[in-house]
Amino acid sequence: MKITGIRTMTVDVPLEEPVITAIHDIRSIGYVLVFVDTDADVTGEGHLFSLPARHLAPLEAMTAVLGQSLVGEDAHRVEGLWHKLWTEVNFVGHKGVPLFALSALDMALWDARGKALGQPVHRLLGSCRDAVPAYHSGGLWLSRSEDELVAEAKSFLKQGFRAMKMRLGKPRWQEDVQRAEAIRDAIGPDIRLMADANQSLDVRHALRLGRALEPVNLDWFEEPVPAYDVAGHAVLAAALDTPIATGETEYTRYGFRPLIEAKAADVLMPDLGRVGGVTEFMRVGHMAQAWDLPVSPHLYSEPSLQLCGALQNCDLLEYMPWSARLFSEQIEFDEGQARIPDRPGLGFSFDLDALERYRTGPAAEGAAKPAARRPARRAAAKKDEAPAPKAEAKAKPKASAAPKAKPAAKAPPKPKAAPEPAPEPVRRRRREPGKTPWYLRRETEEA
Repeated sequence: MKITGIRTMTVDVPLEEPVITAIHDIRSIGYVLVFVDTDADVTGEGHLFSLPARHLAPLEAMTAVLGQSLVGEDAHRVEGLWHKLWTEVNFVGHKGVPLFALSALDMALWDARGKALGQPVHRLLGSCRDAVPAYHSGGLWLSRSEDELVAEAKSFLKQGFRAMKMRLGKPRWQEDVQRAEAIRDAIGPDIRLMADANQSLDVRHALRLGRALEPVNLDWFEEPVPAYDVAGHAVLAAALDTPIATGETEYTRYGFRPLIEAKAADVLMPDLGRVGGVTEFMRVGHMAQAWDLPVSPHLYSEPSLQLCGALQNCDLLEYMPWSARLFSEQIEFDEGQARIPDRPGLGFSFDLDALERYRTGPAAEGAAKPAARRPARRAAAKKDEAPAPKAEAKAKPKASAAPKAKPAAKAPPKPKAAPEPAPEPVRRRRREPGKTPWYLRRETEEA
């Protein structure tokens, strides 16, 4: 199954209401949709998201450019293609935008492979369950009043959810405690409650807040301090009984390994769009298993279901309704459990007709298409230039005179040859009789 092309499409999907956290003010979600076409009439789909949507341009550009190295390759060789892309981005970096692009392409490759084989991805990876508990993450925002928090928490219970997440980050930690206590009183002791500070606190504030929240019995205290503060997370993990969860902004297993080694996290939260796609998510999950650590995916609810179905220690899904409008299919819930779809591939396909009104660029415009147009542009330019010599014969001497100036332009390379003799005397001096070469001299001194 050969890859014949890579296409992308960007959409900006407005939220029903603004989302306010300690560090975010979100009005819409921008997405890059990625399509990997093959000669088997199978198209794999993956996606990225951005807050805000104006950051989509570099993500789409990198995805389109990086994807061209996959054209002509066998789409079944997902592991090999991951390493090919990893090697290609070495110069621009193994974090940030290049990893977003790699992640989306890897996602689409797994989707294509599953569709070609008629199997869901979780079965290709080694299935372990048919459903997974889900917590509702699309509410209990920092902007809510205490009464609104209570009402929303009760509405999640009515929808069948047995777990939910609130946000922290009020200036006074006592207010956060009061809000958490109100939610706990409303939902009772048997419902799982998580809290996310969105990296907004310092260690001292987080420590006081964390200790005060212990009686609320949180399942975890998420990103209490900035993600890069591994030492700070380790201090909190050691001082608090409440588990510390982090990892959503980490890239690849090399980002998660320091968290594990520093004992800075009790729950790892890989993000499918950052970590390196399905391939690298599985590596992080298996690495966590070696330390008996649980894994819970960050966002990407629909495709992440396949990972929850394949990893024994990935037993809690974050349900965020933001991305529901991307797909023709919806997640099915049964008493708080999200069913893992048995549809081929990742199990969800883009609803392109519904997304058309949110499109911010040419629909499914691939990098290969602009490349194909370039010869046409050049040909058109030649046609425009062709009549000129016929109409103005006097212009020919001027055109022939231009090359005479080119020898002067070649002058700059001459100075480049000047430095070449310089190294030779240095090498000869290092080899003069009676003098020990520098690299042997160091060994002699050590001896």
